[in-house]
Amino acid sequence: MTEIIKVKDNKKLKKAFINLPWKIYNKKDHPNWVAPLKIAVHENLDTKKNPFYKRADIELFIARKDGKDVGRIAAIKNNAHNEFYNDKTGFYGFFECVNDQEVADKLFQSAQDWLKERNLTSMRGPVNPSTNHECGLLVRGQSQHPTIMTTWNPRYYVDLHENSNLKGVKDLVAYFIGVSHSEALPESVQRYAEKTKKNINITFRDFDMKNFMRDVEIIYDIYNSAWEDNWGFFPMTREEFIYMAKDLKMFLDRRLAFIAEHNGKPAGFMLALPDINYILKYNRSGKLFPTGLLKLLLGRRFLKTVRVITLGVKKEYRNTGLFSLFTVEGFNRAKKYNIMAGEASWILEDNTAMNKPWQRMGCPLYRRWRIFERNIPSS
Repeated sequence: MTEIIKVKDNKKLKKAFINLPWKIYNKKDHPNWVAPLKIAVHENLDTKKNPFYKRADIELFIARKDGKDVGRIAAIKNNAHNEFYNDKTGFYGFFECVNDQEVADKLFQSAQDWLKERNLTSMRGPVNPSTNHECGLLVRGQSQHPTIMTTWNPRYYVDLHENSNLKGVKDLVAYFIGVSHSEALPESVQRYAEKTKKNINITFRDFDMKNFMRDVEIIYDIYNSAWEDNWGFFPMTREEFIYMAKDLKMFLDRRLAFIAEHNGKPAGFMLALPDINYILKYNRSGKLFPTGLLKLLLGRRFLKTVRVITLGVKKEYRNTGLFSLFTVEGFNRAKKYNIMAGEASWILEDNTAMNKPWQRMGCPLYRRWRIFERNIPSS
Protein backbone atom coordinates (compact mmCIF):
# COMPACT_ATOMS: atom_id res chain seq x y z
CA MET A 1 0.00 0.00 0.00
CA THR A 2 1.41 3.37 -1.03
CA GLU A 3 1.01 6.31 1.33
CA ILE A 4 1.38 9.90 0.13
CA ILE A 5 2.76 12.33 2.70
CA LYS A 6 2.45 16.09 2.36
CA VAL A 7 5.68 17.79 3.44
CA LYS A 8 4.28 21.25 4.30
CA ASP A 9 6.74 23.04 6.63
CA ASN A 10 8.12 19.91 8.28
CA LYS A 11 11.94 20.21 8.24
CA LYS A 12 12.46 16.48 8.69
CA LEU A 13 10.17 15.65 5.78
CA LYS A 14 11.76 18.32 3.59
CA LYS A 15 15.16 16.77 4.26
CA ALA A 16 13.70 13.37 3.30
CA PHE A 17 12.32 14.94 0.09
CA ILE A 18 15.77 16.31 -0.84
CA ASN A 19 17.51 13.03 0.04
CA LEU A 20 15.09 10.79 -1.86
CA PRO A 21 17.09 10.43 -5.13
CA TRP A 22 19.85 8.67 -3.19
CA LYS A 23 17.31 5.95 -2.34
CA ILE A 24 16.67 5.34 -6.06
CA TYR A 25 19.99 5.77 -7.83
CA ASN A 26 23.10 3.67 -7.32
CA LYS A 27 26.43 3.57 -9.09
CA LYS A 28 25.95 0.08 -10.52
CA ASP A 29 22.52 0.55 -12.12
CA HIS A 30 22.76 4.28 -12.85
CA PRO A 31 26.42 5.08 -13.63
CA ASN A 32 25.51 8.25 -15.55
CA TRP A 33 23.51 9.84 -12.76
CA VAL A 34 25.24 12.89 -11.29
CA ALA A 35 24.27 13.66 -7.72
CA PRO A 36 23.10 17.27 -7.33
CA LEU A 37 24.52 19.44 -4.60
CA LYS A 38 22.01 19.14 -1.77
CA ILE A 39 22.54 22.75 -0.79
CA ALA A 40 21.55 23.83 -4.32
CA VAL A 41 18.34 21.77 -4.20
CA HIS A 42 17.53 23.26 -0.81
CA GLU A 43 17.98 26.79 -2.19
CA ASN A 44 15.78 25.91 -5.15
CA LEU A 45 13.00 24.91 -2.76
CA ASP A 46 13.49 27.69 -0.22
CA THR A 47 10.20 29.58 -0.33
CA LYS A 48 11.49 32.26 2.04
CA LYS A 49 14.76 33.19 0.31
CA ASN A 50 14.23 32.23 -3.34
CA PRO A 51 12.50 35.20 -5.06
CA PHE A 52 10.75 32.84 -7.52
CA TYR A 53 8.27 32.04 -4.75
CA LYS A 54 7.16 35.65 -4.45
CA ARG A 55 5.05 34.86 -7.51
CA ALA A 56 4.53 31.13 -7.02
CA ASP A 57 3.35 28.53 -4.53
CA ILE A 58 4.65 24.99 -4.09
CA GLU A 59 3.76 21.85 -2.17
CA LEU A 60 5.98 18.80 -1.81
CA PHE A 61 4.81 15.18 -1.59
CA ILE A 62 6.64 11.99 -0.63
CA ALA A 63 5.47 8.48 -1.50
CA ARG A 64 6.09 5.84 1.15
CA LYS A 65 5.60 2.10 0.63
CA ASP A 66 6.34 -0.72 3.08
CA GLY A 67 7.98 1.81 5.38
CA LYS A 68 10.37 3.13 2.68
CA ASP A 69 10.43 6.44 0.81
CA VAL A 70 9.98 5.47 -2.85
CA GLY A 71 9.03 8.64 -4.71
CA ARG A 72 8.51 12.38 -4.61
CA ILE A 73 6.82 15.17 -6.55
CA ALA A 74 6.19 18.91 -6.23
CA ALA A 75 3.00 20.69 -7.26
CA ILE A 76 3.62 24.26 -8.39
CA LYS A 77 1.26 27.18 -8.96
CA ASN A 78 3.23 29.66 -11.07
CA ASN A 79 1.26 32.89 -10.92
CA ALA A 80 3.78 34.71 -13.13
CA HIS A 81 3.28 32.17 -15.94
CA ASN A 82 -0.50 32.29 -15.73
CA GLU A 83 -0.60 36.09 -15.69
CA PHE A 84 1.68 36.21 -18.75
CA TYR A 85 -0.39 33.70 -20.73
CA ASN A 86 -3.75 34.47 -19.14
CA ASP A 87 -4.40 30.79 -18.52
CA LYS A 88 -4.74 28.34 -15.62
CA THR A 89 -1.82 25.96 -16.09
CA GLY A 90 -0.47 24.09 -13.08
CA PHE A 91 2.96 22.51 -12.92
CA TYR A 92 4.75 19.59 -11.33
CA GLY A 93 8.45 18.98 -10.81
CA PHE A 94 11.27 17.39 -8.81
CA PHE A 95 9.79 14.04 -9.81
CA GLU A 96 11.68 10.93 -8.71
CA CYS A 97 10.21 7.44 -8.43
CA VAL A 98 11.05 3.76 -8.23
CA ASN A 99 9.88 1.63 -11.13
CA ASP A 100 6.37 1.16 -9.74
CA GLN A 101 3.37 2.46 -11.69
CA GLU A 102 1.10 2.53 -8.65
CA VAL A 103 3.53 4.82 -6.82
CA ALA A 104 3.86 7.12 -9.84
CA ASP A 105 0.08 7.26 -10.35
CA LYS A 106 -0.48 8.31 -6.76
CA LEU A 107 2.23 10.96 -6.92
CA PHE A 108 0.77 12.48 -10.10
CA GLN A 109 -2.73 12.34 -8.64
CA SER A 110 -1.63 14.06 -5.42
CA ALA A 111 -0.03 16.90 -7.37
CA GLN A 112 -3.11 17.16 -9.60
CA ASP A 113 -5.50 17.29 -6.64
CA TRP A 114 -3.48 20.11 -5.06
CA LEU A 115 -3.53 22.06 -8.33
CA LYS A 116 -7.25 21.45 -8.81
CA GLU A 117 -7.97 22.92 -5.37
CA ARG A 118 -6.40 26.12 -6.73
CA ASN A 119 -8.69 26.17 -9.79
CA LEU A 120 -5.99 25.18 -12.30
CA THR A 121 -7.11 23.28 -15.38
CA SER A 122 -4.00 21.37 -16.50
CA MET A 123 -0.79 19.91 -15.08
CA ARG A 124 2.47 20.38 -16.99
CA GLY A 125 6.04 19.34 -16.29
CA PRO A 126 8.48 18.33 -15.11
CA VAL A 127 9.90 21.76 -14.21
CA ASN A 128 12.25 22.32 -11.28
CA PRO A 129 10.49 24.63 -10.47
CA SER A 130 9.91 26.47 -13.80
CA THR A 131 10.99 26.66 -17.43
CA ASN A 132 13.60 29.21 -16.35
CA HIS A 133 15.26 26.42 -14.35
CA GLU A 134 16.04 22.75 -15.01
CA CYS A 135 13.13 21.19 -16.84
CA GLY A 136 12.03 18.34 -19.07
CA LEU A 137 12.09 14.56 -18.80
CA LEU A 138 14.99 12.91 -20.61
CA VAL A 139 13.50 10.69 -23.32
CA ARG A 140 16.64 10.16 -25.42
CA GLY A 141 20.28 10.08 -24.40
CA GLN A 142 20.31 8.14 -21.13
CA SER A 143 23.68 6.66 -22.09
CA GLN A 144 25.22 10.12 -22.49
CA HIS A 145 26.94 12.13 -19.79
CA PRO A 146 24.45 14.66 -18.32
CA THR A 147 25.88 18.18 -18.49
CA ILE A 148 25.64 20.91 -15.88
CA MET A 149 22.09 21.98 -14.99
CA THR A 150 20.33 19.40 -17.17
CA THR A 151 18.08 16.62 -15.95
CA TRP A 152 18.87 12.92 -16.16
CA ASN A 153 16.48 10.06 -15.45
CA PRO A 154 16.14 6.36 -16.25
CA ARG A 155 14.19 5.36 -19.33
CA TYR A 156 11.37 3.86 -17.25
CA TYR A 157 10.38 7.37 -16.12
CA VAL A 158 8.98 7.88 -19.62
CA ASP A 159 6.76 4.82 -19.22
CA LEU A 160 5.58 6.01 -15.81
CA HIS A 161 4.47 9.28 -17.40
CA GLU A 162 2.81 7.82 -20.46
CA ASN A 163 1.00 5.14 -18.46
CA SER A 164 -0.40 7.91 -16.24
CA ASN A 165 -1.98 9.55 -19.30
CA LEU A 166 0.54 12.36 -19.49
CA LYS A 167 1.06 13.46 -23.10
CA GLY A 168 4.13 15.11 -24.59
CA VAL A 169 3.48 18.73 -25.58
CA LYS A 170 6.96 20.05 -26.40
CA ASP A 171 10.43 18.58 -26.95
CA LEU A 172 13.72 20.22 -26.02
CA VAL A 173 16.92 19.13 -27.73
CA ALA A 174 20.69 19.19 -27.28
CA TYR A 175 23.44 19.30 -29.89
CA PHE A 176 26.88 17.81 -29.37
CA ILE A 177 29.66 20.21 -30.34
CA GLY A 178 32.92 18.52 -31.21
CA VAL A 179 35.79 20.99 -31.27
CA SER A 180 38.50 19.68 -33.56
CA HIS A 181 41.82 21.45 -33.17
CA SER A 182 43.08 20.15 -36.49
CA GLU A 183 40.12 21.14 -38.65
CA ALA A 184 38.37 24.40 -39.42
CA LEU A 185 34.66 25.06 -39.53
CA PRO A 186 32.77 23.89 -42.64
CA GLU A 187 33.50 26.22 -45.53
CA SER A 188 29.81 27.06 -45.97
CA VAL A 189 29.61 28.20 -42.34
CA GLN A 190 32.68 30.41 -42.71
CA ARG A 191 31.29 31.99 -45.89
CA TYR A 192 27.95 32.69 -44.19
CA ALA A 193 29.71 34.28 -41.20
CA GLU A 194 31.90 36.45 -43.41
CA LYS A 195 28.87 37.62 -45.38
CA THR A 196 27.01 38.43 -42.18
CA LYS A 197 29.94 40.42 -40.78
CA LYS A 198 29.92 42.62 -43.88
CA ASN A 199 26.24 43.40 -43.38
CA ILE A 200 26.34 44.21 -39.67
CA ASN A 201 29.01 45.87 -37.51
CA ILE A 202 29.25 43.43 -34.61
CA THR A 203 32.03 43.11 -32.05
CA PHE A 204 32.32 40.63 -29.18
CA ARG A 205 33.67 41.24 -25.70
CA ASP A 206 34.23 39.04 -22.64
CA PHE A 207 31.91 39.19 -19.68
CA ASP A 208 33.49 41.72 -17.29
CA MET A 209 33.88 40.09 -13.86
CA LYS A 210 35.09 43.39 -12.38
CA ASN A 211 31.75 44.93 -13.36
CA PHE A 212 29.71 41.81 -12.67
CA MET A 213 26.42 43.49 -11.76
CA ARG A 214 26.60 45.88 -14.72
CA ASP A 215 26.92 43.00 -17.18
CA VAL A 216 24.25 40.98 -15.37
CA GLU A 217 21.88 43.92 -15.89
CA ILE A 218 22.76 43.99 -19.61
CA ILE A 219 22.13 40.26 -19.95
CA TYR A 220 18.88 40.50 -17.99
CA ASP A 221 17.57 43.10 -20.44
CA ILE A 222 18.55 40.93 -23.42
CA TYR A 223 17.14 37.76 -21.82
CA ASN A 224 13.59 39.01 -21.41
CA SER A 225 13.66 40.55 -24.89
CA ALA A 226 15.15 37.49 -26.60
CA TRP A 227 12.91 34.82 -25.09
CA GLU A 228 9.53 36.56 -24.93
CA ASP A 229 8.17 34.75 -28.01
CA ASN A 230 9.43 31.29 -26.98
CA TRP A 231 6.99 28.60 -25.93
CA GLY A 232 6.75 28.33 -22.14
CA PHE A 233 8.67 31.54 -21.49
CA PHE A 234 7.57 33.99 -18.84
CA PRO A 235 9.56 37.08 -17.80
CA MET A 236 11.85 36.80 -14.82
CA THR A 237 11.99 39.64 -12.35
CA ARG A 238 15.29 41.44 -11.87
CA GLU A 239 15.52 39.95 -8.38
CA GLU A 240 15.05 36.40 -9.69
CA PHE A 241 17.64 36.88 -12.42
CA ILE A 242 20.25 38.29 -10.04
CA TYR A 243 19.59 35.44 -7.58
CA MET A 244 20.38 32.91 -10.31
CA ALA A 245 23.35 34.89 -11.64
CA LYS A 246 25.02 35.00 -8.24
CA ASP A 247 24.70 31.20 -7.98
CA LEU A 248 26.44 30.80 -11.34
CA LYS A 249 29.20 33.32 -10.64
CA MET A 250 31.43 30.72 -9.00
CA PHE A 251 31.47 28.61 -12.21
CA LEU A 252 31.63 31.43 -14.75
CA ASP A 253 34.51 31.67 -17.22
CA ARG A 254 34.41 35.21 -18.62
CA ARG A 255 36.07 34.10 -21.89
CA LEU A 256 33.16 31.76 -22.61
CA ALA A 257 30.47 34.22 -21.51
CA PHE A 258 30.54 37.02 -24.03
CA ILE A 259 28.39 39.88 -25.24
CA ALA A 260 27.80 41.05 -28.81
CA GLU A 261 27.70 44.79 -29.39
CA HIS A 262 26.44 46.70 -32.39
CA ASN A 263 28.01 50.15 -32.61
CA GLY A 264 28.78 49.90 -28.90
CA LYS A 265 25.28 48.85 -27.83
CA PRO A 266 24.41 45.34 -26.52
CA ALA A 267 22.77 43.14 -29.16
CA GLY A 268 23.02 39.63 -27.68
CA PHE A 269 24.99 37.31 -25.45
CA MET A 270 26.18 33.72 -25.20
CA LEU A 271 26.82 31.92 -21.93
CA ALA A 272 28.80 28.68 -21.88
CA LEU A 273 29.51 27.14 -18.48
CA PRO A 274 32.33 24.72 -17.68
CA ASP A 275 30.73 21.32 -17.19
CA ILE A 276 31.26 20.82 -13.47
CA ASN A 277 29.25 17.60 -13.65
CA TYR A 278 32.53 15.89 -14.52
CA ILE A 279 33.59 16.82 -11.00
CA LEU A 280 30.26 16.25 -9.26
CA LYS A 281 30.01 12.68 -10.58
CA TYR A 282 32.79 11.86 -8.13
CA ASN A 283 30.94 13.58 -5.31
CA ARG A 284 28.03 11.15 -5.06
CA SER A 285 27.14 12.23 -1.53
CA GLY A 286 25.87 15.55 -2.89
CA LYS A 287 27.47 17.35 0.05
CA LEU A 288 29.49 20.52 -0.45
CA PHE A 289 31.43 20.04 2.77
CA PRO A 290 33.95 18.89 3.80
CA THR A 291 35.38 17.78 0.42
CA GLY A 292 32.85 18.77 -2.25
CA LEU A 293 33.88 22.42 -2.41
CA LEU A 294 37.56 21.49 -2.56
CA LYS A 295 36.90 19.12 -5.47
CA LEU A 296 35.11 21.90 -7.35
CA LEU A 297 37.82 24.49 -6.75
CA LEU A 298 40.69 22.18 -7.65
CA GLY A 299 38.96 20.44 -10.54
CA ARG A 300 37.75 23.49 -12.49
CA ARG A 301 41.11 24.11 -14.15
CA PHE A 302 41.08 20.63 -15.72
CA LEU A 303 37.63 20.87 -17.31
CA LYS A 304 37.70 20.68 -21.11
CA THR A 305 33.97 20.56 -21.87
CA VAL A 306 31.23 23.18 -21.63
CA ARG A 307 27.50 23.57 -21.93
CA VAL A 308 26.16 26.48 -23.98
CA ILE A 309 23.32 27.28 -21.64
CA THR A 310 21.91 30.44 -23.20
CA LEU A 311 22.22 32.30 -26.48
CA GLY A 312 20.04 35.36 -26.70
CA VAL A 313 19.65 38.03 -29.36
CA LYS A 314 17.53 41.16 -29.14
CA LYS A 315 14.47 41.24 -31.38
CA GLU A 316 15.87 43.80 -33.80
CA TYR A 317 18.87 41.57 -34.60
CA ARG A 318 17.10 38.22 -35.06
CA ASN A 319 17.09 38.27 -38.86
CA THR A 320 20.64 39.56 -39.26
CA GLY A 321 22.52 36.25 -38.97
CA LEU A 322 23.79 37.11 -35.49
CA PHE A 323 22.88 33.63 -34.18
CA SER A 324 25.37 32.13 -36.62
CA LEU A 325 28.05 34.66 -35.72
CA PHE A 326 27.68 33.59 -32.11
CA THR A 327 28.15 29.91 -32.93
CA VAL A 328 31.26 30.68 -34.99
CA GLU A 329 32.67 32.95 -32.28
CA GLY A 330 31.98 30.30 -29.65
CA PHE A 331 33.69 27.61 -31.73
CA ASN A 332 36.76 29.78 -32.30
CA ARG A 333 37.01 30.66 -28.61
CA ALA A 334 36.73 26.98 -27.68
CA LYS A 335 39.69 26.17 -29.93
CA LYS A 336 41.66 29.09 -28.55
CA TYR A 337 41.12 28.08 -24.93
CA ASN A 338 41.63 24.36 -25.50
CA ILE A 339 38.00 23.29 -24.99
CA MET A 340 37.55 19.81 -26.47
CA ALA A 341 33.75 19.49 -26.68
CA GLY A 342 30.48 21.01 -25.62
CA GLU A 343 26.72 20.80 -25.65
CA ALA A 344 24.18 23.38 -26.78
CA SER A 345 21.01 22.91 -24.76
CA TRP A 346 18.25 23.08 -24.22
CA ILE A 347 16.68 24.29 -27.48
CA LEU A 348 13.01 24.10 -28.42
CA GLU A 349 12.84 21.58 -31.25
CA ASP A 350 10.70 23.91 -33.38
CA ASN A 351 12.87 27.01 -32.85
CA THR A 352 14.31 27.11 -36.35
CA ALA A 353 16.48 30.18 -35.78
CA MET A 354 18.28 28.48 -32.89
CA ASN A 355 18.54 25.00 -34.42
CA LYS A 356 19.89 25.99 -37.84
CA PRO A 357 23.29 27.39 -36.77
CA TRP A 358 24.22 24.16 -34.94
CA GLN A 359 22.94 22.06 -37.83
CA ARG A 360 25.02 24.10 -40.31
CA MET A 361 28.09 23.34 -38.23
CA GLY A 362 27.31 19.62 -38.49
CA CYS A 363 26.56 19.20 -34.78
CA PRO A 364 24.49 16.04 -34.15
CA LEU A 365 21.31 16.14 -32.10
CA TYR A 366 22.04 13.61 -29.38
CA ARG A 367 19.81 14.27 -26.35
CA ARG A 368 16.12 15.06 -26.05
CA TRP A 369 13.81 16.06 -23.21
CA ARG A 370 10.02 16.24 -23.19
CA ILE A 371 7.50 18.41 -21.39
CA PHE A 372 4.34 16.46 -20.53
CA GLU A 373 0.83 17.61 -19.73
CA ARG A 374 -2.59 16.28 -18.84
CA ASN A 375 -5.91 18.01 -18.29
CA ILE A 376 -7.39 18.37 -14.82
CA PRO A 377 -11.07 17.36 -14.90
CA SER A 378 -13.46 20.02 -13.67
CA SER A 379 -15.45 17.55 -11.56
